[in-house]
Amino acid sequence: MDVRVLGVPMDLGADRRGVDMGPSAIRYAGLAAQLEAIGASCTDGGDISVPRPEERDPDAAGFDGGRAKFHRETRAVCADVRDAVSRAVDGGETPLVLGGDHSIAIGSVAGAAASDESLGVVWFDAHGDFNTPATTPSGNIHGMALSAVLGHAAFGGEAWGLEPAVSEANVALVGVRDVDDQERELLRESDVAVYTMSDIDARGAPAVTAEALERATEDTDGLHVSLDLDWLDPTEAPGVGTPVRGGVSYREAHSAMEAVADHRDRLRSLDLVEVNPVLDDHNQTAKLACELAASAFGKRVLWAPRGGQGSRR
Repeated sequence: MDVRVLGVPMDLGADRRGVDMGPSAIRYAGLAAQLEAIGASCTDGGDISVPRPEERDPDAAGFDGGRAKFHRETRAVCADVRDAVSRAVDGGETPLVLGGDHSIAIGSVAGAAASDESLGVVWFDAHGDFNTPATTPSGNIHGMALSAVLGHAAFGGEAWGLEPAVSEANVALVGVRDVDDQERELLRESDVAVYTMSDIDARGAPAVTAEALERATEDTDGLHVSLDLDWLDPTEAPGVGTPVRGGVSYREAHSAMEAVADHRDRLRSLDLVEVNPVLDDHNQTAKLACELAASAFGKRVLWAPRGGQGSRR
């Protein structure tokens, strides 16, 4: 597999600073080495340019009856992400997009769907990311990213958000445990499959992930996986933008990514977002992001290196 790493040092979509350093932290934690160790060809495409929030007015481009901070800047960055992801896919590579806050996924999903083929999406996250400018309590676009991808409400006229190739029926949201009241109603009214942490507790991460992947790959041409590190419990991933207690464990997360790897012939692109090294403990979360990426691209506990022996004791 040919993997192209794309960094998006963006924190325009969130209130808390620091996730803009996520791509550097993940690279520093040994991402390329992890991928090359499992036989993947890893090319680093550098970073997408992102404006500094201190130099911009967050409300320069408003919405009637709502708010989406740094909308103009986010739209421009996501258009660049879309183009970079689309070029990588067209070139036979699998883009691995490093965040940055979760708003960058608007661009990566759009790029993965740019070929006009159908695309399924699995969104691993503690949050619903399903607010709109009219329902958001914060105005932060990282809490509206999935809604924007599907072209809801004020995002319906956005070329960067509305992708007809992505149907709600092929979208699964996994590991949710923190949802706003109006956002909850929007999710209930949608055709998006929502699996909460209660579902994972009751059924187990492997069963839930398998069902989510089945939904995303049913009658679709490709698969996009968006992994917010706050999906994991903060004891496992302390360095995230918006931590929420009660997330998945280290092993559950790896199990889910191993299930993703079973579909890697369909995997068109992968996001790793919301790593915040300012809040991290010895780059623990960035290191975990590297491990999870390796699992998503095929690493296994009993995986044998190229031409080598299995594990020996």
